[in-house]
Amino acid sequence: MSEYASLLGDAVLRHRTRVAEHSARIETELANKVKSEFISNMSHELRTPLNTVIGFSKILAENNRSKLSDENVAEYASLIHDAAVHLLSVINDILDISKMQSGKYALNEHEIDLAAVLEECAKSAKRLGDSKNITLVFLSPPSLTTIRGEENKLAQIFNNIISNAIKFTPPGGTVVIEALRNPDQSVTVLVRDTGVGMSAEELSVALTPFGQVDGSRARWQEGTGLGLTIAKALTELHGGQLQIESEKERGTQVSVHLPSPHHVSIAQGRGAALGTFMSGPDPSSR
Repeated sequence: MSEYASLLGDAVLRHRTRVAEHSARIETELANKVKSEFISNMSHELRTPLNTVIGFSKILAENNRSKLSDENVAEYASLIHDAAVHLLSVINDILDISKMQSGKYALNEHEIDLAAVLEECAKSAKRLGDSKNITLVFLSPPSLTTIRGEENKLAQIFNNIISNAIKFTPPGGTVVIEALRNPDQSVTVLVRDTGVGMSAEELSVALTPFGQVDGSRARWQEGTGLGLTIAKALTELHGGQLQIESEKERGTQVSVHLPSPHHVSIAQGRGAALGTFMSGPDPSSR
């Protein structure tokens, strides 16, 4: 019996080792596939605005040979500006991810009026919504508790989430931004849309760094695949939680829960954020 138990123990150990090696190999292959798709898509994301800048700036530089009207000059300058802003946004996203991976991402924290941040984000998003014929609704109580954190990073969280909601909502749809004050003085911000939605598998990809639900060159919306990842990591840096509920063809709801500054320190959230980022999405968030 002792020899049999020893043999059985060795067999179990070998099996567990094979399972662990197989899991590690699958995770490595998935990570390599996601990064390869990201690099391929990033080439498109960078070249498109660069080609716009180069092309229209060349036309403006040759204005002496072929006189352009004032309207054309203003139009081309506007196109160059929009392309440059888009390019800067892509580069900033990549730099943010790089800082998070290196563990050098720090917040300049102070007391924040969250209502004012949300109102500004809603105003900015309304222009994008109007251009796509999407109704944007902003609901907020008369006053919200202050949040301890960094104003620009809080704005980045909600801008990423709201722009995603608008981006993947067809014309005629609705995006609702609702802020709720909880009894413990924490705040929950909900962003609901009537967009295309995601399955559980697609949601897992969307929350993976560099992951894109539609990674093909023919995808109908552009993007780096970093928006939700950055929003989730920044939320956790503020000691909060980001959760997503989505149903295919029925829409998506993203909830951001931010604690009262008296309940949790940002330093506690910082480790969780970087740990989640490095290990991928939490399965419970599906």
